[in-house]
Amino acid sequence: MRVISGSAKGRKLITLDGDEITRPTGEKVKEAIFSSIHFDLPDANVLDLFGGSGQMGIEAVSRGAKHADIIDKNRDAIAVINQNVKSTGLEKSITVKQSDALSYIENTRNTYDIAILDPPYASDLLLRILPLLVSKMNENGIIICETEAENLPENVGNFELYRKKKYSKTNVYHYR
Repeated sequence: MRVISGSAKGRKLITLDGDEITRPTGEKVKEAIFSSIHFDLPDANVLDLFGGSGQMGIEAVSRGAKHADIIDKNRDAIAVINQNVKSTGLEKSITVKQSDALSYIENTRNTYDIAILDPPYASDLLLRILPLLVSKMNENGIIICETEAENLPENVGNFELYRKKKYSKTNVYHYR
């Protein structure tokens, strides 16, 4: 796995072994997501919830986002994320925090222009987090959900589903 574009282009990223703890986003899906938000990234504040390896937050900052908060509850994942952030040289623009996703959303005072959510596929976390996340999003914000679920709602608060794309077993939902 590597950073696809931007200031850290080509830098290799490490992941945890196995898919039980993290399931890294494939390069095709990652490229499609970032191509779709290319013009929204400059100076954006980004949330990478369920960070795993941190690759989505790192990619966002590499491509021009002002800042990314990368959140994961797993201690081993946090160690990997910190290594990846350091190896890309993006430490000044990325904050890594160990926290349960629901607790983070309920307690953070930060607001975001772009939020990327990729929870464990077998969970109901998206449906629980999306309504809470809406209040943490800036006007004209974008919420991107990566899931195997094929039935996310058409609307979440004042955010409307404007794009859904399937990549093998992965569905990517874009809300604006």
